[in-house]
Order: sequence, then structure tokens, then C-alpha cells
Amino acid sequence: MPGCFSFTASRDRCFRYYFSSHGLKSTTTDLGEGTIMHCWVPKSHSQSKPTLLLIHGIGANAMWQWHEFVAPLAARFNLYIPDLVFFGDSFSTRPDRSETFQAQCVVGLLEAHGVKKMSVAGISYGGFVAYSMAAQFGERIERLVLCCAGVCLEEKDMEKGMFQVRSAEEAVSILLPQRPQQVRQLLKISFHKPAKNLPSCFLNDFIEVMCTEHLQERKGLIQALHKDRKLSDLPKISHPTLIIWGEHDLVFPVELAHRLKRQIGESSQLVILKNAGHAINAEKPKEMYKHMKSFLVDPLPPPKQESHSNGRKVD
Repeated sequence: MPGCFSFTASRDRCFRYYFSSHGLKSTTTDLGEGTIMHCWVPKSHSQSKPTLLLIHGIGANAMWQWHEFVAPLAARFNLYIPDLVFFGDSFSTRPDRSETFQAQCVVGLLEAHGVKKMSVAGISYGGFVAYSMAAQFGERIERLVLCCAGVCLEEKDMEKGMFQVRSAEEAVSILLPQRPQQVRQLLKISFHKPAKNLPSCFLNDFIEVMCTEHLQERKGLIQALHKDRKLSDLPKISHPTLIIWGEHDLVFPVELAHRLKRQIGESSQLVILKNAGHAINAEKPKEMYKHMKSFLVDPLPPPKQESHSNGRKVD
């Protein structure tokens, strides 16, 4: 209802203030051919700091998914935090819905800001885009962090019952909720310990603000991830890569983490966070940051086997 208080919109404004207060500014870049990209960039790019790109997943905009990390990371990196195409203030009139296209848009955006080299961290769908960036523009990527990103899924995995949903259409209905009950289902599969008894008025407000724009285009993004996907078609990468996964991830089960580790090989290391689901950025932000910082800042160690967040190796 016009004029009513919106908790979601208010929180969005708070995030904008928070990002701005930590040295970032909101920018919009016209990439041509009908594509506009929004990105949070440093107010002043420091030549003494490395550059880190943070890519969000399906759902709310970049601010909602990375706000826990801005303060500690901005002190060490030139942060670039874009809204992917069809999220936030980014959009395109082009018909391409692939992660390949998203990766090309992000690289074009960074080129427009004069950024040539970077490390990249991607959450969930953002990890698909980050992997595609490494595959297409390998010389630009220094280190890679992939968080709960089911890059190695195959179309046949759904038929074999790996996921909580039975079809891409069912996945769309949960990942892009249009009713309060669908938001509750999304929370249930995203969090190890989901919030309970959330009032429908709050959930309807979130849907109205975050889940209604570019709905058909976002459906296309999810369908493109799944359709005809085969592991044998996935390009190989050899970048130093940190894979972080929630032990109880129901969106992309942990088997996909091990599959991704095998796909990348010795240049990768896998950390599995205990008592966490898919939304590790919300459930375990301090642990996630600890591992990201160690990997991105410290000298690279020899290749490691998989380990839990407490340091114990997985057999």
C-alpha cells in the first residue's frame, strides 16, 4: 500500500549508508548494447591495495549479501561489489541469460573502471559467474573464492534426486518466491537453523521490494544454469581457489563441493563449515571471513586436502 512503512526498503537504505560510510560509492555504467551495470566502487582506488570483486547470488541485491564483509575487507582491499544483470539497478535488453554473459558484463564493468587484475569471491550463483570469469578471462584473475556454488552440477543430478526440488520450475518457484510460504521454504533449505514464525506481512514486504522486478529474466537465469548442463562441458581452470561450503547445504549439497574440488584439482582447497547451510554468509560470516582473509591475504600454502573449519581434514 503506498505510503506504508517498508522494513525491507528501510533496511536497504541503511545498507546504502553503511556502504558509503566505509569508503564506497554507488556508480552506474552503460556498457552499450542495452546493458547497464550498477556497482559499489572505492571512492578512492588505492594503488597500494589489491583489488577484490565480490559477486552476489540469486535473491536480494549485492548489499544484502555482502554487508557483513564490507568493513573488514575494505580495510585491506579495493572493493568492487556489482549488482549482476537483472538485480538491483543492473539490467540488459539483450536475451542472453547465461553465466558466461554475466561474467562478460562484470569484466566490461571493471574495464570501464580501469581495473585489469583482481581476486574474485562469489556466493552461490555469484560463484558460477566467478568461475566463468576465470575460464574466460584467466589472466585477469589472481585468486578465486567459491562459496556454496554448484558449478559442477549436471542436469541429470535433479533426475537422480540430489536436490530438494524435482524440476527447474520448482526451483524457480522457491528461489524467486512470490508468496510468504515460498519464502519460508527458501529459508528452510537455505539455513541450517532457519528463522521461524516470521509474519506474512514482513515476508510480503520483502517479496514486493526484492522479488518482483525482472522476474521473468531471473527465471531465465536459473533455467539457463540447469538446461543441458554437463560436467564434461565445464572448462578447466587452474587458479588458486578456495572453496567454502556449508556442511548442511540443501540448495547445493556438499557432494558438489567435493566434485568442484576434483574438477579444479591441486590448486584448490576446500573448507566445510560445520552447523551451516547454504547461506553461510548470513549464518557463519565470521568463519567465512576468517578463511577468505587467510586465503586472499596470506602467502599461498602448498595444496591442501579438504578440511573442516576447525582445521581437521576430511577423509
